[in-house]
Amino acid sequence: MNELDARGYSCPEPVLMTKAALKKGVPLKVLVDSMTPVQNITRFASHAGYQVSHKAVGDDFEVTISK
Repeated sequence: MNELDARGYSCPEPVLMTKAALKKGVPLKVLVDSMTPVQNITRFASHAGYQVSHKAVGDDFEVTISK
C-alpha cells in the first residue's frame, strides 16, 4: 500500500499531493491532521471514482483510497 503523509499542510495542498500520489497506484493511505483535508480528499477521490474510507488515529486521521 502506498502511503502519503500530508500532516501539517493546509488545503488545497493535501488534495494536490493525493492527486499526484494516486498516479503511483492504489490503494493509497493518506495521513492528515484535521477533518477539513479528510472531507476535501474524500470529495475529490469520490468524484474521481475511488472508494474512500477514513478513521481517526490518535490526533490524526487516516484516509484510505481504493478502486
